[in-house]
Amino acid sequence: MPARKEITLGILAGGRGSRLGGIDKALMELAGQSLLSRTMTALGSGFARTLISYNGTDARVLAIGARCIADQRDHFPGPLAGIESLLAAAATDWLLTVPVDLRDIPPELPEALSAELDGCVAGIGSVIRDADGLQPLVALWPVTAARPAVTAALDAGNGAAHQLLQSMHFRIFDISPLLLGNLNTRADFG
Repeated sequence: MPARKEITLGILAGGRGSRLGGIDKALMELAGQSLLSRTMTALGSGFARTLISYNGTDARVLAIGARCIADQRDHFPGPLAGIESLLAAAATDWLLTVPVDLRDIPPELPEALSAELDGCVAGIGSVIRDADGLQPLVALWPVTAARPAVTAALDAGNGAAHQLLQSMHFRIFDISPLLLGNLNTRADFG
């Protein structure tokens, strides 16, 4: 069961924000705070390092105090490409990925995903399921096993994290009836 100090936090903020008209989601505000700041505050401190999957150039994101990592692939192939880049940059055995656009993040999320691995064999990760179903971007990835698996999936044209998590036998931590909620459209910010 990895402790926070053994985990790299990877915040997924590298998308195009197409459902928001191309606005940089990391800088969108909810309750007067940017989504990036909200996510970092909700997850707290104690991680070995914090990385941000970010393909933009906005100085406000670049100056947030965490290392920004751009996708290694062109044309925004999706969040799995962000995970690939975060895995490549992670210097720990574990990478916790969380998208920047979650409405609610339980403060004990890292510990809950970590505890789900207690007694598991090496190379197994864990993922959250909420009231909406599997949340494949909210996951604790075993870095050594995940690096080649994510790259192979992307090389094969499979950008779906759901299928990859299933093939890697990720443990599912069910938090239902809780709902993390996604902030994908302007209506979601109301």
